[in-house]
Amino acid sequence: MDLPLESVPNFSEGRDRDTIEALRAALGRSAHVLDVHTDVDHNRSVFTLVADDDALIEALVAGVADARERIDLRTHEGAHPCIGAADVVPIVALERSEAERARACALSLAERIGGELELPVFLYGESAPGRGPAFYRRGGPPELQRRIDAGELTPDFGPKRLDERAGGVIVGARRPLIAFNVNLETNDVEVARSIAAVVREKGGGFPGVRALGLALPSIGRVQVSMNVEDYEAAALHEIVARIGEEALTRGTRIAGAELVGLMPAAAALAAAGSALQIDGFNPSHVLELRLLELARL
Repeated sequence: MDLPLESVPNFSEGRDRDTIEALRAALGRSAHVLDVHTDVDHNRSVFTLVADDDALIEALVAGVADARERIDLRTHEGAHPCIGAADVVPIVALERSEAERARACALSLAERIGGELELPVFLYGESAPGRGPAFYRRGGPPELQRRIDAGELTPDFGPKRLDERAGGVIVGARRPLIAFNVNLETNDVEVARSIAAVVREKGGGFPGVRALGLALPSIGRVQVSMNVEDYEAAALHEIVARIGEEALTRGTRIAGAELVGLMPAAAALAAAGSALQIDGFNPSHVLELRLLELARL
């Protein structure tokens, strides 16, 4: 049984249900949409879909084309930084041995978005080592266009000018990651930002963790918003425990956590093994995962 490739495109719309459903329909014509996560404060929707290589590319080109027509960054407001209507489109190999396949798929996708849709495309992740989405997002679309005009960087595909409405698109192959948010019982965004600085890798925190502190006006709280890029090196339950400790020192507590999209079973199992205090607990102890292994033989 050959595994499909996965994609987790992030679109800069989390409030208009018609647009979100239209994006789901566009993506679903060629791929299996497994999950849709929307956030009104981030004003962002994250779709999880799987398909074989060619079908996945067709689905994503259709989704980006739909986003280009429906989402106008000139009127966009949201807590999450972005540079495009279809802000970031990762291609994910579900097994490490398929990494080259994912990289080839990402390049084909980037070329089609740049050529057919005439949107500037910027590569990241394993398609452009050393460059993550934050490299392009800092300062938003105006700063990105200034850097292009100044010759500091050039789109990898497509025109050298951001689309007036749709901006640009960040595309690349990457490993599976976990998008994971922890909300705090305070409305002081500086508390979330200070905790994010402690847990992110760049600040000496957990390896492979990218973190931002964001305000959530709709519920009067703040959030530590994270991408956990190596869930084996940085276990979720350990990250949550550290955030809880840091929150207490700042006079607040964790209000809850949310998963954005889907997560690998191994990450959930690590947390379960810790909570249950089972020595040596790993995926080989889970019946359904063993059955899936047999199905692939």
